[in-house]
This record gives sequence, C-alpha cells and structure tokens, in this order.
Amino acid sequence: MKARRSSKKTFSVAVDKEKMLRFEEKLNSQNRTKSEWLNKKIDEEIGE
Repeated sequence: MKARRSSKKTFSVAVDKEKMLRFEEKLNSQNRTKSEWLNKKIDEEIGE
C-alpha cells in the first residue's frame, strides 16, 4: 500500500447525484471505468 501511495494521487469532487448516475450509466454501456475515463481526459488536457 505504501508503494501505491508513492505513485498515485486521489482526486475527489462532489457532483450532483442525478448527473453522476447518468454518467455512470453511460460509462457502463461503454464498458469503461471512471478511472479510465478520467485518465483519458487528463491526458487530453495535458497534451499526451
């Protein structure tokens, strides 16, 4: 666990419940996780 903390950082925000439920349904239909989706968006933002 200590090794994981040295290479990972958490990101947490409060989001409207209904909006998040719709988002989770969309991700489920695409067979994607929230982590996969967020990592892709972060890569797009930082230009990787």
